[in-house]
Amino acid sequence: MSRSTYGVARHHKKKRLFKRAKGMIGGRSKLYRVAKHSVLKAERFATRDRRARKGEFRRLWITRISAALLDHNLNYSRFIDGLKKAGITLDRKVLSELAISNPAEFGQVVEQAKAALK
Repeated sequence: MSRSTYGVARHHKKKRLFKRAKGMIGGRSKLYRVAKHSVLKAERFATRDRRARKGEFRRLWITRISAALLDHNLNYSRFIDGLKKAGITLDRKVLSELAISNPAEFGQVVEQAKAALK
């Protein structure tokens, strides 16, 4: 009776790990223990930052909208309040793109929001 080993399975497991560690510098891509730790941390950061990215984009859109509203003498919070009262349901991403690519139409939306505030 021969002893059982993990020879082939262990080889595939290591191969999979080193494939995920490809592109890392030094021992992080060459040494099993270090690579394992690095890949684990990288996956944890990737999961966290996938969620954080959504908030970062929202902040960017709000900043762009605020900058575009300076020309119309209106601040961001009053603008959003006006949109809600006017029943306009454009999200911040669309408003941001509108402010950049089509300022005339954005101006019309701002005027509707202002009218709803009065």
